[in-house]
Amino acid sequence: MLKFDEPQCTNPSCFFCSMKEPNPFRRRSKLASIFKEIPRTESKDHVLVLSGLWNIAMSEPDDPEFPSLGLFECMSKLIHKSIKNTTWLLKDQNIFIPYYAAHIIGSYAMNKEELASLAVESKVFVVPALLELLRGRISWVEQRAAARALGHLASHEKSFEAVSLFEDEIVKLSMEIASTCLKNVYKSFLGVEDSLRLKYQSDLLTRGLGGLETENQKAEEWGIQLQCWSLYLLNCFASRGKSIDRICEVGFLKNVSAMWGGLVNRKSPGGIGLIKTLCKTEFGRNRVSEVREVIQRLCDVSRSSDDWKEMALDTLLLLLKDSNVRYRVIDVLGHCLVDLAEDVVVGDRVAQVVLQDYHKIKYNGLKMRSEEAQRSIENLWEVKVERKKKEKLMSETELEERRKMVKSLKKQGKKKFLMGFVEEAMEIYTVGIDLCPLDMIRDKVVLYSNRAQCCLLLKKAESAISDATRALCLSGVDDPHGKSLWRRSQAYDLKGSSRESLMDCLAFVDQRLQHLNRRKVPNYAAQMIRKQMRDTWVFSGFDSQTGESDG
Repeated sequence: MLKFDEPQCTNPSCFFCSMKEPNPFRRRSKLASIFKEIPRTESKDHVLVLSGLWNIAMSEPDDPEFPSLGLFECMSKLIHKSIKNTTWLLKDQNIFIPYYAAHIIGSYAMNKEELASLAVESKVFVVPALLELLRGRISWVEQRAAARALGHLASHEKSFEAVSLFEDEIVKLSMEIASTCLKNVYKSFLGVEDSLRLKYQSDLLTRGLGGLETENQKAEEWGIQLQCWSLYLLNCFASRGKSIDRICEVGFLKNVSAMWGGLVNRKSPGGIGLIKTLCKTEFGRNRVSEVREVIQRLCDVSRSSDDWKEMALDTLLLLLKDSNVRYRVIDVLGHCLVDLAEDVVVGDRVAQVVLQDYHKIKYNGLKMRSEEAQRSIENLWEVKVERKKKEKLMSETELEERRKMVKSLKKQGKKKFLMGFVEEAMEIYTVGIDLCPLDMIRDKVVLYSNRAQCCLLLKKAESAISDATRALCLSGVDDPHGKSLWRRSQAYDLKGSSRESLMDCLAFVDQRLQHLNRRKVPNYAAQMIRKQMRDTWVFSGFDSQTGESDG
């Protein structure tokens, strides 16, 4: 077989040949020289070099070699060149360069503070370069890479100082991006016919693998990531007590409480994480407590199977612990307080915080703004304090009689329900719940869950959510009551809370598949998932021509 020698590269400044240099000193010298030359020269190979650097940065983000040789300065100069020289940007494949440059900076700044500090040295101008992209000077694709890079730089104490020099503009831009980026992504890409989309964006999204479906999925994911990185950037400022007053603008708080990252970005805490950070400050707690929609959102997430349920609960606790805003929050939460007090993880803490001033309500005439909140606190006292006292004074004979009575009431309620007397069944279940001893946890779970089903049939969504939540709190996190998950999913659907309905339905299916050892998803659950997936799709309300929500 004939052997042909590989053609020898004649370019002394070839990046790939320099990478093969066996002598470490020469290799570093050549690479440092290349990083200086790239922004000053024009070559079709530059995009290949940056693509290679991008792959290396993604796989070895903690390796200090390239950053120590002037990589950050090279990348920032390329970004500035992209902004200032449109002719160069649109030549050959240079359009890919600013995206790769921003992504490379972000990857190397991700983990190590030393590398992030190196990126923000005064002569490098990395932050101003990234800020140009964050302003949307090219497109949302580069904006995402810039938000990611700035987020990583802002996460380290030393490099945050350099980012904070541009605090006002970065915070303003991040708030705007978080609020409008999904509409912009839909208007400029997802809602556009595939033949009219910018080819370089399609190529970046798919990397040449997969067709239109893959392209759409990645575009959706990147759009949501842009929102999540904007929130992360805001969180970096808020966690240091910066720009709290600006971030706590009422309209933005209403919007941010519904930002969640979708199923493709389940690891991002989204808006809930930012609100929790804001609530660690006095000003933040005061402002958040004034926005009823935010408190209601926190309450719904706290009573769901959402990944960020615990974070929402922690946020409500921060508000309830503050005596200056506690009663404002309680007035909004109302009967939900009793639901949250049943939670296995934080229930006792919720009850303790809410009831610490109960004597002022009972003996000193303290009145809540709403009668529902007043009744809820009194109910909470009865459930958490008085009932335990009364039960301790009962003899074992009395307790046993109650146990028998509860078993009987449970059967009677079921009989009435099957006969179609839903309201009568609900009343029977209520009596059973009131009589149920503390040690009959399983029976109480069934009573609450069955009453939730009655509420569903009577179209009382909020009451059904409340009862199903109490049943799930009692059944525990490790083995949630399946029927209660499904009933709460239905109740949230009835209420119009698609996200909570979806998460409960997914948890119900997961629980059913594990316990019944069946691989088939029930048709009714599959239909609910399809419905809520449509309704929770973050781009579902946008019209392709205007980019405005149609409802």
